[in-house]
Amino acid sequence: MDSLELKALANEMRKDIIRMLAEAGSGHPGGSLSCIDALTALYFGGVLQHDPDNPADPGRDRFILSKGHAAPALYAVLARAGYISVDELVTLRKLGSRLQGHPDSSLVPGVEVGTGSLGQGLSIAAGLAAGLRIDGGDQAVFTVLGDGECQEGQVWEAATFAAHQSLDNLIAIVDANGLQIDGATTDVCQVGDLGDKFAAFGWDVSRVDGHDIDALIALFSALKADRSGRPHAVVMATVKGKGVSFMENQAGWHGKAPNAEQAAQALAELEEGGR
Repeated sequence: MDSLELKALANEMRKDIIRMLAEAGSGHPGGSLSCIDALTALYFGGVLQHDPDNPADPGRDRFILSKGHAAPALYAVLARAGYISVDELVTLRKLGSRLQGHPDSSLVPGVEVGTGSLGQGLSIAAGLAAGLRIDGGDQAVFTVLGDGECQEGQVWEAATFAAHQSLDNLIAIVDANGLQIDGATTDVCQVGDLGDKFAAFGWDVSRVDGHDIDALIALFSALKADRSGRPHAVVMATVKGKGVSFMENQAGWHGKAPNAEQAAQALAELEEGGR
């Protein structure tokens, strides 16, 4: 896909997110909308080696959504990539649906591991990266964390392990939108400069506009190819609720679904933005 097609696809998946959350009546729009451009770059920009016809392909790269509450973004991507049906998206969080509030690897093809207990995704990703290297594989492991999630101590245990093991096949992407459920990350629990923190733990660090899909593809591709002995951290500046004016930079939209009227307004704005 070219740049315009990728942007259009990301916009369509933002609409998917709004529709499924409105239908469910619950869920997490803010962080799903902030990370969808990164997932677009990974899955549709030629970065991630994956096959919807063979989700268990041993040669695949791995993707872990550590901030599992952003499952609507992952489900939208998996649907548009062909792992599940787009029609299934509106079953989000409904009784009997495969699409639970947090992704379940036993139910949904393309989901590597169940996530959502914050702080654990980087440990899982580091373990996968270490295991793949032991097996002699050259696959990459990508994981997306929230900046609020980086308040968890387990993140930094995993960071220590990954640097000690020289896991240069590991790319951790921090969705740095500055907000979490209770407000600004700086007010809830100041984590300082996350790039400097990862660097102090021995990681290679990059910074990028998390809504510039071309820049994301270029950076992710370069880091995937860089096997110089250090794990890679990407601090990705994003806007929580990106694309919907009344959700942008509003902590209140971390875990609240839009009602019918709000959903209609959001979809109208995204339709206009897509033009």
